[in-house]
Amino acid sequence: MPIRDESIRLGQLLKLGNLVQDGAMARMVVENGEVSVDGEIVVRRGTQVRPGQVVEYAGQAISPVRR
Repeated sequence: MPIRDESIRLGQLLKLGNLVQDGAMARMVVENGEVSVDGEIVVRRGTQVRPGQVVEYAGQAISPVRR
């Protein structure tokens, strides 16, 4: 998933990658402990995700890359 900055907030990445419908859903799934970054459960949707890191949710994985 291409991003233009050096990092992207987790909630934004979930929306950009079409893993969730909107910000409210992103907040809910993150706060419920359903999302992991590099295999570690994350509960803050503002967590910064950098290129090369792998985000997993509902059996799908996505990784940002720098444009």
